[in-house]
Amino acid sequence: MRVLVNGAAGKMGAEVCRAVHDAPDLQLVGGVDPKGRSPFAGVPVYANLHDALEMAAVDVVVDFTTPAAVRSSMEICLGKNIPMVIGTTGFHHNELGEWQVRALQENWRAIIAPNFAIGAVLMMKYAREAVAFFDQAEIIEYHHAQKLDAPSGTAARTRILMQEVHQREIPIHSVRLPGLVAHQEVILGLPGQTLTIRHDSNHRESFMPGVLLAIRQIPKIKGVVVGLEHILFTDI
Repeated sequence: MRVLVNGAAGKMGAEVCRAVHDAPDLQLVGGVDPKGRSPFAGVPVYANLHDALEMAAVDVVVDFTTPAAVRSSMEICLGKNIPMVIGTTGFHHNELGEWQVRALQENWRAIIAPNFAIGAVLMMKYAREAVAFFDQAEIIEYHHAQKLDAPSGTAARTRILMQEVHQREIPIHSVRLPGLVAHQEVILGLPGQTLTIRHDSNHRESFMPGVLLAIRQIPKIKGVVVGLEHILFTDI
């Protein structure tokens, strides 16, 4: 599969480029960076996504850009019928539903995941299962100081999954500090006891197995799939 990375010079984008480059069944055909920065030598870099898709043969676009940029990238890829794997967060829940409808109507495919770390997906799964047995729960998420959105996409997704089972509002607390990467804990309480479910990503390499899994599974899905759990726990 021929992979193009949008946001290739960012911290996550550069990590994705290395992972795709090292994968024997994938081919890194280029990256997109408005300033022309290359994640490493030998990778063609394009100034914008439109030009990249005109000049390179691409099977899937991996997007780790910004909430402000990702929507226009989705429009471009939908127009050219090129699937996407999206790790950029900042979507509203209703907005994702609209994209799911459009994708089915126009036969377009995308996987949007707020977190590609396998452990984080399991944390969300366990929190959803546990909340049925607890009166109250709260979410605390910790990220590096440069993260643009708060709460994080992972925290927002966790709350959605938990509130499918537990109808009360679940508060989210966001911490932004240097020295952090991506961390989240879900604290559930009953009289006399608490249960804490926590996941820590201490390096961005923790997300790469999930990203590669999504790339490999993209030909098998229909429409827009939201959440890695739908391909991690299900035979597509």
